[in-house]
Amino acid sequence: MEKNAVSIEKQHNNEELIKRLIKTEAAIKKAEADIKNSEKQIQHIKKSKTWKQTASIRNVLQASQDPQIMDLENEVESIRHELYAAKEIINTLKLESEKLDYNRLWRMAKEKKDEGTLIALMEEVMERKQTYDENYNYLLKAAARLFMHEKKAYKQLVYPKLLSGLKVEDIPEFMIRSGLSEEEISLKPASSYRASLNMRMREHQLLGTLPEMLLDDKKVAYRFMNRLKIRTPEISERTYTLEEIPEKNGIAIKPNDGAGARGVYLVYNNNDIIDIKQSKTIANWQVLRKNMERDIESGRVSNNEWFFEELILEDKDKKIPARDIKFYCFYGKVALILEIVRYPEIKHCWWTASGERIGTGKYDESLFKGKGVTNAEIEMATAISAEIPSPFIRIDFLRSDEGLVFGEFTPKPGNYDEFDIPTDKWLGDYFIEAQGRLTNDLINGKEFIHYTNLKTDVRSKD
Repeated sequence: MEKNAVSIEKQHNNEELIKRLIKTEAAIKKAEADIKNSEKQIQHIKKSKTWKQTASIRNVLQASQDPQIMDLENEVESIRHELYAAKEIINTLKLESEKLDYNRLWRMAKEKKDEGTLIALMEEVMERKQTYDENYNYLLKAAARLFMHEKKAYKQLVYPKLLSGLKVEDIPEFMIRSGLSEEEISLKPASSYRASLNMRMREHQLLGTLPEMLLDDKKVAYRFMNRLKIRTPEISERTYTLEEIPEKNGIAIKPNDGAGARGVYLVYNNNDIIDIKQSKTIANWQVLRKNMERDIESGRVSNNEWFFEELILEDKDKKIPARDIKFYCFYGKVALILEIVRYPEIKHCWWTASGERIGTGKYDESLFKGKGVTNAEIEMATAISAEIPSPFIRIDFLRSDEGLVFGEFTPKPGNYDEFDIPTDKWLGDYFIEAQGRLTNDLINGKEFIHYTNLKTDVRSKD
C-alpha cells in the first residue's frame, strides 16, 4: 500500500511538472512573438518623419507627464484583467448553454493551448460535465422509476425516449429488465457501433491482438485473398525508401502503413503522376520524391517505407483511376457500402445492401450519386467476411474495368465516431448480432479453415 501511495504521488508530481512546463513554453512563445512584433513597430515608428520632428517636444513632455502616464497604464491593466475575467465567464456560459460548431470550439481550444491554459480548461470543463451528467442521469432515472409500475403502453412510450438519453453504461438494470420481459421494450438505443468498436480496441489492448488484426498487414491480406481465389494486384516483393523506389510506369506507390489515401501516388508514366489524397497532378519523378519527403516531414506518412503495386484503372483508355468500394461487413452480412471517387475531386456515396442510397452523417459535404455495386459483389463480400472470425471488418476493393480488385482489410475504419446517431445505432445492432452469431458458430465447432491455415503459414514464416 505504501509503495502504491508513493507511486501515485510521484505520478501526480510528474503531471503537475508537465502542466507547468506546457504553460511556461506557451508563455515563452507568446512573449517572443510579442517582443518581435513590438520591435518591428518600434523600428517603424522611429523611422517615421513624425518621430524625428518631435524629438525636442518629447523631451520636454516626458518629465511632466510620467506620473499621469503611469496612472493611465495601471488603469488600462486593471481593465484588461477585468475584460479577461469576463471573457472567461462568457466562454464557460457558452459551453454550457449554446450549441457551438466544431471550428469555433477548436479556435477556443487553440487559443487556450497558445496561452498554456488548455489543461486547466480541460479539467474545469470535465469537472462541470461530470456534475451535469450526474444530475442529468439522476433526473432521467427518477423519471424511469416513476413509470416503473405504470401501464405497458405508457412504458413503451416513455422508456425508449429515456433510453435514447442515457449512455449505455448509465442505463439502470430495471430498464434493461423491462426489455427482457413481456413488456417488449426495445433496447435498440443501447446499441452503438462506435461503442462496440471502442470496446473491441480495448479488447485488443488487453489481449495483445485480435483475429482481424492478422489481416491488417496488406501482404498477409493478399495471401488470404489468394486462398479465396479473389483477384489482388501484383505487388512489389519488398519495401523501399523514397530514394530507392524504381522509376516504373503503370504503378501505384503506397506507404507501408498508410491509411485514407495519404501518400498514395498513381504513376502512369514519368510525366503523368497523380497525388490521390491531394487530387492534383505531379510533373515528374523528381517532384514526386519531394512530395513523398514532405509527406514524411508533415506526419501524413509515419515511416520512410513504401511499396508499389499494379496500377488499377476503371478505364484504361481514358486513364480514369479506380474508384473505391468499401463493404462494412459484420460476420457474413454486409450492412453498408461506401463508394469513393478520388479524382479530379473527392466524392462519396453511401449504399445499403439493398441498393438504397442513404446519408450517414459522414461526408455530407461531398455526396454524389454513384454507380453502386451488383448483388454478386455483395455476395462475394458476404462470403469473405464469413471466413473471418471477427464480428466486424471492412473489406476494401478497387473498381477496375474488369470488376472488383481487392485492396485491403480495415479492422478499424478512420473516424468511425462521425456517423450520425441513427446510423451508429443501426450499425451497432449489426455488430452485436454478429458477435452472437460468431459465438454460436465457434461453440458449434466452426473451424475457419482458410483463416487458420493462413495463421499457421504466417507463424511458420516468422
